[in-house]
Amino acid sequence: MAPSPRPCPPPPASPTGRPAGPGRPRRDAPVAVLGECVADAFTTPAGPGALDLHVLPGGGPANTAAALARLGTPTRFLGRLSDDVFGRLFRSRLTAAGVDLGAVVEAAEPSTLAVADVDAGGGAAYSFHATGTADWQWTDAELERAARAPAACLHTGSLALVRDPGGPAVERLLAAVRPRATVSLDPNVRPLLVDPARYRARLARWCAAADVLRCSEEDLDHLLPDAGPERAADTWHTSGVRLVVVTLGARGVFASLDGHRLHVPTPPVAVVDTVGAGDAFTAGLLHGLHRAGELGGRLDGLGPDVLHDALTTGVRLSAAVCAVRGADPPRETPR
Repeated sequence: MAPSPRPCPPPPASPTGRPAGPGRPRRDAPVAVLGECVADAFTTPAGPGALDLHVLPGGGPANTAAALARLGTPTRFLGRLSDDVFGRLFRSRLTAAGVDLGAVVEAAEPSTLAVADVDAGGGAAYSFHATGTADWQWTDAELERAARAPAACLHTGSLALVRDPGGPAVERLLAAVRPRATVSLDPNVRPLLVDPARYRARLARWCAAADVLRCSEEDLDHLLPDAGPERAADTWHTSGVRLVVVTLGARGVFASLDGHRLHVPTPPVAVVDTVGAGDAFTAGLLHGLHRAGELGGRLDGLGPDVLHDALTTGVRLSAAVCAVRGADPPRETPR
């Protein structure tokens, strides 16, 4: 083979000194988070035959984006936001957290509403009002700009990845960005809105496209019934994903990196509610990996010590969110 007439210069170094690699962003590039914003309405009795609603901005991906930005990680949100009262609430919350909204799509459809019924133990059950709302209407044309924008990592999942008509377009985006960015997924199974069989049918494709797969123990029950975290991790590694993380609530978090197992306990916390706890964990994990310079590729340099530190940040952030009402993450890493 004939030599190139001009030798290529070495790729730019990341803050850790490692090459960023051809076609990859610098590892100090933003984390892009794609998905829905949801208005979480909490109910309280207001006398016979009446309820008061206290509405907070939520939605799994939006919660993760806000928590990441509050920790100081450069964060870009990719969402379809309505101009209704809830859409304005979402913009205000994300902007105040420091999230870049330059790639947001101005949507004509209304915002998604979820009514949360919180039990005595702080657990939340939701009823969704999501038919025809803005979050699920992604097109390839709308996502084209997102595919071109530099990012160290694209994190997505939840309903935007699985609901039609936009879900298939989001899947195509994963393939477009993967050559130059780490891909992180959180299925966040919502059986009241989507049959879990649809998640199971697509999960192998998602694992082939992703570097990180994070799910809760409840998600695992829907995705691989009767499989524990270890067996699930082995199955998903076979499909292609390198890092599998399963959050176990008060029992901490399990992780498997190419078959190397870790467990990190959850710190003690007086639970107010668990809304946004998993989203906060994901933000802490990605913040730790970004800070260590491990995002931007296939996690080739990630070792158990750095992963343990990132998981610890995640469980601490999740515990802090459980100690307050709603998805309200702190502005610094809890200790």
